[in-house]
Amino acid sequence: MALIWDWEGIAKLGSGRRIRAVSWSLFLLLILCLGIMFAVLLYRRAELVRMGRALDRRGEARALGSHEARLERPEVDLMRCLGCGACVAACPENEVLGLLHGQAVVLHGARCVGHAHCADACPMGAIAVSLADLEKRSDIPAIDEDLSVLGRPGLFLAGEVNGRALIRNAIGQGRAVAGAVQARSTCGSTKLKVGELDLLVVGAGPAGLACALEASARGLIVCVVDQEPLGGTIAKFPRAKLVLTRPVELPGFGWLKESSYSKQDLIAIWRGAVSNAGLDVREGVRLVGADLGPGGLWSVETSSESIVARNVCLAVGRRGSPCKLEVPGESLEKVAYSLIDARAHQDQDVLVVGGGDSAVEAALALATQPTTRVTLSYRGESFFRLHERNSRTIGLAALDGRVRVLFQSEVQAIDVDSVTLRCSGAADFEIQELPNDSVIACLGGDPPVPLLESMGVSFDPMRSALHVPMAKNRSLMRSLGVSLLVALAFLSWSIWCREYYRLPLDERPLSPFHELLRSSSAVGLALGFTSAGLVLINLLYLLRRSTPGLFSFGTLRGWMAIHVATGFCSVLVAVLHSGMRVGDTTGGHAFIALIVLVATGSIGRYLYSFLPRAANGRELELEEVRGRLAALSSELQSKSGAFAGRITGEVERLVANHHWSGSLPKRIWALMRARSYLARSLKVLEADARAEDFSNDQTTELIWLVRRAHRANLAASHFEDMRTFLASWRHIHRWIALLLVLLLSAHILDALRFGRLFE
Repeated sequence: MALIWDWEGIAKLGSGRRIRAVSWSLFLLLILCLGIMFAVLLYRRAELVRMGRALDRRGEARALGSHEARLERPEVDLMRCLGCGACVAACPENEVLGLLHGQAVVLHGARCVGHAHCADACPMGAIAVSLADLEKRSDIPAIDEDLSVLGRPGLFLAGEVNGRALIRNAIGQGRAVAGAVQARSTCGSTKLKVGELDLLVVGAGPAGLACALEASARGLIVCVVDQEPLGGTIAKFPRAKLVLTRPVELPGFGWLKESSYSKQDLIAIWRGAVSNAGLDVREGVRLVGADLGPGGLWSVETSSESIVARNVCLAVGRRGSPCKLEVPGESLEKVAYSLIDARAHQDQDVLVVGGGDSAVEAALALATQPTTRVTLSYRGESFFRLHERNSRTIGLAALDGRVRVLFQSEVQAIDVDSVTLRCSGAADFEIQELPNDSVIACLGGDPPVPLLESMGVSFDPMRSALHVPMAKNRSLMRSLGVSLLVALAFLSWSIWCREYYRLPLDERPLSPFHELLRSSSAVGLALGFTSAGLVLINLLYLLRRSTPGLFSFGTLRGWMAIHVATGFCSVLVAVLHSGMRVGDTTGGHAFIALIVLVATGSIGRYLYSFLPRAANGRELELEEVRGRLAALSSELQSKSGAFAGRITGEVERLVANHHWSGSLPKRIWALMRARSYLARSLKVLEADARAEDFSNDQTTELIWLVRRAHRANLAASHFEDMRTFLASWRHIHRWIALLLVLLLSAHILDALRFGRLFE
């Protein structure tokens, strides 16, 4: 009895210890859950603050007019966007992109200059940089994908004339034209006659020189002509201006690896490349016209001679002739349309006219001279199409008095020693006469459309094919394909060894396959370490996305594909490593965590693309409906102005009643009573419309628009509610990833310590 009593005491003692252990576990679990919930709520509150700021910035952009792009703009495919923010972080221009409803949206489209860093950074290929309003523009030439002019064989366009800014894009297009010319020359059967060229390049800027150098390296006979000195538009930049670039390979020189070069350095590099290649460059030669003659030869007329070439590349830029001030005194010698050297204006009163980047950069370059007094005149109320760096720098220069900025001002007249400005105020205007020694008018230029049209270039927007489509996510498709093939291979292996896998664990050692398939065998160990390695590679995607400055190997799109493939394959390998049995061990728990991790990642991919897309799409639809309602109200104004105003007021009330207001219970209650509220409103509106003697078509359209506006707003509001409810999903996924790492580490240490593997 004593022995029995002792065992009962021990049992009671053990039971008490278990109870206390469970109590401590529950206590710690409760603290952990409360901490996670508090962290999630803090994150969600911060996310709502960021979304509010993004809405404010989008409103400011619309008020300033900077939401519309000048040449290029990013386009976001909301079906693919995950809302990771990689594109926002990658863009070097401030607030071009932002996150709204958990997805990327365009805020200040006018600040986009075509870096395309956002497209490179997106792991899903959900963003592309293309020309803005291409279907409406009449200043973009109609060219084919190989940059050849439609219907004009042998005529190519490269560089900024196509609407693409940046030196990197210009060099890329120039090299592409050289490749197309070589392919076309290879197909030809006749040899060149004396005096004929394979390629004539018009324009000695980045695109033209890259095209000529590449063509020369390919063995083609090429010549370059330009009415300006070598360097094109770059040669007109201020002497101290830094030209931002990106690592790019220049034919005849190598890689331009620095983040910026001065104008002098770039021109020196180009002159050295031209000299090394022995390239024929003729400066001060102006293009007059070109005709396509018999045999497919181009006869090009210049200001000095006629040139015959099989192919012509026009890299003439977009400036063409500079825009004029068209005021008295504009013909004076002190008026210039670009700043060449700020040092030439020392101890002068200089007026810079314009509100673009070129005008601001000229004013800042002049302000570096200690004795130069600089005034910047701009007719707008504020700058809205500047690069972020220029906007910030000109603001500081205005504050410390280095540059005097006059908004809402226009030049009225220019005299020998003064200039007259008309400055508009809040209610009136005044005339100011300023002392002046030089005027720099940076007003841009008219594209050389007439000259190009005379050569057969079409600017019909319906014919243009210059569009950058969304990148097809072939890498993701390939990763899923690889995972499927691995799964089929493992399935075949499992079917072949099915007799072993069907055995209970205690009978497996008797099977002849046991030495091969057990977890601690050479094959089992290889499978285990392969699965662990795949998990490690899978988690490197998070490191690549969160620390692009420290870990920049490969593209984020490629890493996303690896993330998907390694996630699925690690599960498949772990299944075979475990012998298709999950035990109550650290290895079994790690395997369960791995399955949950892959499942939450797959589900999160759907949640973080569909729900935000729906919210953003509904907002866009709501804006469209409001526009159509405004048009219908204007049409009905002639019959009943009071009723037309009532329509607008009723729609705004419907929107205000359900648009992201109140607590979550209140919003759920609003969702439940929304249908009855809408039905009553529509019934009253329809009765009033018929009483006002509106036609059946007008009444039907009115009811349909009001119903659609209500539905779009309700969907946007409550999709946001669902996003609020599911906002912690990504954090859950990451916590599970951390748990997996801990369990997997404990499993490996346990196996190394006790000499048993993954049982």
